[in-house]
Amino acid sequence: MQRSQVSGIGMYVYGATAIALGVIGLVWRDFATNWQRVGPDVPHRVLLACLAAVVEVCGGLALFSRRTARLGASMLALFYAVCVALWVPRLVAAPAVYDGWGNFFEETSLMIGGLVLCAALAPPDSVFARRESLISRLYAICVISFGAEHFIYFSGAATWVPPWLPPGQKFWVAVTGACFLLAAASILTGILSGIASTLLTIMILLFEALVWVPKLFAAPHDHFAWSGNGICLVMGAAAWVVADSIHRRRERLPLRQNAEVVQRQSAAV
Repeated sequence: MQRSQVSGIGMYVYGATAIALGVIGLVWRDFATNWQRVGPDVPHRVLLACLAAVVEVCGGLALFSRRTARLGASMLALFYAVCVALWVPRLVAAPAVYDGWGNFFEETSLMIGGLVLCAALAPPDSVFARRESLISRLYAICVISFGAEHFIYFSGAATWVPPWLPPGQKFWVAVTGACFLLAAASILTGILSGIASTLLTIMILLFEALVWVPKLFAAPHDHFAWSGNGICLVMGAAAWVVADSIHRRRERLPLRQNAEVVQRQSAAV
């Protein structure tokens, strides 16, 4: 598939944010705490962290070239799949603690962004390309988790809301949690999914602007603040990729319907 056929700029945002997260990893020579779950006792941890960061940077850069875009999407999807797998032991050890599940689905959302791009960049007649719609809908499972976290950790989540936002911190936790769940339902059912996926992307990027950027200014030497900003940016980019995919599918639907009408008319003649 030609790059011009992959409409929208979500792919480039996904690439740019992956580069940013990789640069953060190279500067700190560490994994994104606490999302990329690699323990302090892992041998050659610093070297592994730098290699992981290089993969992110290279994968992100590859998305900006038509010849290497599919390779870049595959690299990032595989890398984030490894990050997802690193949470599995935690889930097995403590399945009743939702914090582990929350991190698992956050990393899964990054992986799905890469998989959607892999499908979008695959040859149009390939099996993988025909699964783009299914993969983008699977993203809704992650969105359900985002919403559930707001209600499971309601009081704690309220402390992350800027206190100057009226009418109150708990109000915005409830509203954003409900919006996540509504967006997930829309993506799963296809009802107003284009609008919902776009608004979802905007909401995640607003989290970056209202929550993570202030934390970075408050603690510019805190690795957690840098990692949180990087992860939130890639999460927003993954949502953007999914939104682009949904919009492409909706744009292609009338074309397919018209083609079917022409085929039927030709058959009737």
